[in-house]
Amino acid sequence: MRRNIIITGASGNLGTAVVEKFKREGYHVIVLTHPEFDEVVEEADDSYEVDVTDETQVSDFVKEFQLQYGELDALALLVGGFAMGGFEKTSQEDIQKMFQLNFFSAFHLVRGFLPIMQKQQKGTFLFVGARPALELEAGKDVLAYALSKKLVITLTEILGEEIKDSSIRSHVFVPSIIDTPKNRESMPDADFSKWVRPQEIAEAMHYAVNTPALRNMTFKLYGEV
Repeated sequence: MRRNIIITGASGNLGTAVVEKFKREGYHVIVLTHPEFDEVVEEADDSYEVDVTDETQVSDFVKEFQLQYGELDALALLVGGFAMGGFEKTSQEDIQKMFQLNFFSAFHLVRGFLPIMQKQQKGTFLFVGARPALELEAGKDVLAYALSKKLVITLTEILGEEIKDSSIRSHVFVPSIIDTPKNRESMPDADFSKWVRPQEIAEAMHYAVNTPALRNMTFKLYGEV
C-alpha cells in the first residue's frame, strides 16, 4: 500500500532533507509550494501551489487531496520564518507576521487534516518548534519568533490531548541552530560542527513516523550548542 506524506516548506534546507529522506524510504511525497514563489522540488512525486497561511486555499487543497489520494500517513509542517528583535524593536505587525508564517501555516493544515486522520484512525503530525520558545533567556531577543513557535508547541500539546485515545500521533522537533548556508553566512566565526544538520532532523522525523511506541513527543535537537 502506498504511504503518503505531505511536506510544506519543502524547498528550504530542512524541507529538502525531509523530502529526500522520505522519498528514499519509499513514501509518496506530496509537497506544497507558495503560489507567488518560483519553487521547484525535483524529488517530489506531486506538487501543489498552496499558500498555507491562507485558510481558504488550505481548505480547497484538503478537498482535492481527499479526491486524489484518500489516506494520509504523515504531515510535515515545515513552513516558517525567523525575526530578530526584543520588546523595544518588536511591533504588532512583526508579531502578526511571525504568527502567520509559523503558527497559522500549521494550524490550517491541522484543522483540515485532523478529521481525515480521525476517520482513518492513523497518521502522524510533524511540527517544528524552536529552542527560544522553550528557553526564556534565548527568547527575549527574538520575541515575535519565540512567541509564534511557543504557539506551535502548545498546538502540538493540545492536539496530543485531542488524539490521545487514538492511533494518531503528534510530534514536535525543536532544533537549536540548523546548519544551513544562510546561518553560516550570518555567523561565519561559529563552530559549524556543533550545529544540527537538516539530515539529522529528517532522520528523527522518519524514525518518529515509523515508531508507533512514540506518543506525542518533543524532540530536542540541540547538537552541541
